[in-house]
Amino acid sequence: MAATKMKIKKDKSGGHVVMVLVKHPMETGNRKDKKTGKKVPAHFVKTIVFTHNGTAVAQANLGPAVSKNPLTQILLTSSKSGDTVSVQWTDNQGKTGGTEATIK
Repeated sequence: MAATKMKIKKDKSGGHVVMVLVKHPMETGNRKDKKTGKKVPAHFVKTIVFTHNGTAVAQANLGPAVSKNPLTQILLTSSKSGDTVSVQWTDNQGKTGGTEATIK
């Protein structure tokens, strides 16, 4: 369903900025389908969890007011080359996704 892309960049402070893009429709449940006139059901990312070497370090709680394809980022201050970063998301329909990367 939705693709999850992650990019990790070195920060000036010595840590790493982790950017995550979740390709998701983020429907509020208020929009009407132009063809049928019926409301499009709500479908949005509820939670995004970031882990660093297996430990949860950040969580973002989203809702229907967030735009399509949300971009979220965090700063890892105690990260180094070889560390593993992963992200997992869950939407209001119970679907999940995520990705994992190793810091270079």
